[in-house]
Amino acid sequence: MLLALDAMGGDNAPHEPCKGAILACREFSDLEIILVGNRAQIEPIIDQAADDVRRRLSVVHTEEYISMDEHPSRSIRQKRHSSLRLAMEMARSGEAQGCVSAGNTGAIVAGGVLVVGRISGIDRPALGVAMPTLNKYTFLLDVGATVRAKPINLYQFALMGNIYSKYILGVPSPEIALLSNGSEDIKGDEVIASAKEMLKVSSLNFTGYVEGDEVPFSKADVVVCDGFSGNVVLKFAEGVIQAVYSIAKEEMGRRILPKIGMVFMVPMLKSLWGRFDYEKHGGTPLLGVKGVVIKAHGRSKAPAVASAIRVARNFVLQKGVEHITNELHKEV
Repeated sequence: MLLALDAMGGDNAPHEPCKGAILACREFSDLEIILVGNRAQIEPIIDQAADDVRRRLSVVHTEEYISMDEHPSRSIRQKRHSSLRLAMEMARSGEAQGCVSAGNTGAIVAGGVLVVGRISGIDRPALGVAMPTLNKYTFLLDVGATVRAKPINLYQFALMGNIYSKYILGVPSPEIALLSNGSEDIKGDEVIASAKEMLKVSSLNFTGYVEGDEVPFSKADVVVCDGFSGNVVLKFAEGVIQAVYSIAKEEMGRRILPKIGMVFMVPMLKSLWGRFDYEKHGGTPLLGVKGVVIKAHGRSKAPAVASAIRVARNFVLQKGVEHITNELHKEV
């Protein structure tokens, strides 16, 4: 399997994306990766890999890249030789079976639409993330691709989330819910209320509304919202977990008994942190486009990049785009 990696995307490029590519190729012997970016910066890093891994890493040279603070659609249009655009063009043409980037989120979404192209019938794409909750993963979408959503967008997000949850996460009959400001039918604004009516008459296993405090308790397999709300929920969850972890360490450092108890708690804390660590679960699929496009966290280090590559590989193997295309046409 051949994947394209934007080696210049993210806060820690190109060192961490290159290291992540090495880790991914160590894990999967069937994987080949094209690293798109500045050859002079990339090759000294990947040359450190073992021979069996190095043979499966190649470089497409370009000195142009899109920084994290550039205008999304303008940069993807004007920087035609940027590392991100070239990686996406490979995914579009079939030269690569998918692309991965930790770069500018807006540019990735714009490139998904303008370069890779939307699936026929899809109005707007969605970024989805599998959030670890009480006893399973809850797939939350959108988390940043479509900030202002219309009812049809939320309806289509639900369709795509259902397919991803079923075929990629392995949930036989996913429960679908809309994120709202209350669980009662009278809650929600006009957009959410209209989307609810569309979902009620669909073939999906729609269970109604969920509130923000219900998401961590696995109240639904798929939670649907606009990109603004989803991004706030995701970032808040990340912040809370990091804050709790920091507070626990700080409090234990102040007292003798907690220090003693820490010896017994360390394995549990590591396990808990591991469940919510984006470096282990990194990789946000851009759903609704005609190719495999995976967004890694902007701060990704090598393990998170490798995780995003793992998500891309699984999405290709499970024929995610084909399933979305085929099943959407039954509903749309």
